Amino acid sequence: MNPPAAVILAAGKSTRMKSELPKVLHPILGRPMIEYVLDAARSANCQKFVVVVGHKSEEVKAALSHHSDVEFALQADQKGTGHAVMMCADQLADHDGPVLVLAGDTPLLKGSSLARLLEIQKENQASCVVGTAITEANEGLGRIVRNVEGSFLRIVEQKDATPEEAAIEEINTGCFAFDCRQLFNALEQVKPNNSQAEYYLTDCAEILLKEGHPVLADAVFDIQEAMGVNTQEQLAEVAELMK
Repeated sequence: MNPPAAVILAAGKSTRMKSELPKVLHPILGRPMIEYVLDAARSANCQKFVVVVGHKSEEVKAALSHHSDVEFALQADQKGTGHAVMMCADQLADHDGPVLVLAGDTPLLKGSSLARLLEIQKENQASCVVGTAITEANEGLGRIVRNVEGSFLRIVEQKDATPEEAAIEEINTGCFAFDCRQLFNALEQVKPNNSQAEYYLTDCAEILLKEGHPVLADAVFDIQEAMGVNTQEQLAEVAELMK
């Protein structure tokens, strides 16, 4: 069993930032925001890192070139989060162990929370653990649907949610711990059956559950950790929180 690996998604363009700079390179307190995600994953004992690049890939690679433990996978066409992870197949072909999948625009992630996510995955020999948070401010976020016993059933996006599901306060943070082999088996089955014609990473959890594998959802994160940076206002807000 290999030590944990981390896949960090950093291929997106993000027009809402209104900047020519790739989103994950926007500085917070003097460092590109993706550096904080790498820090958190390192402190959770991840020892292999694959950063998925796309938009202005050479700029992102150059900015991270001083990290000798970081490899890169190219997502030339942005076809969703599941597709982004598929691009890491070569880098993770020999990885037998856990893998975190994280977003490069969530600089408030704590290493202790990621370590707990990996611990839960190991303790339960789970194929997937969905990292969640509890918040009343759930607008636009994927909701965690559980059965009457409280076990994970699926993630439902807001546009697809019933009124009852829309009221759920447990949300998907976009942070996952997977068994690497089972992750790629599930990715082979993901279909772009949605309005965006994209391959969603979130579909993997439901696929693995239907195959009888253990899939859990656990609220190991506080809502601030899950805060993604999509605008200059959010960038300033995160900087204030970090201070």
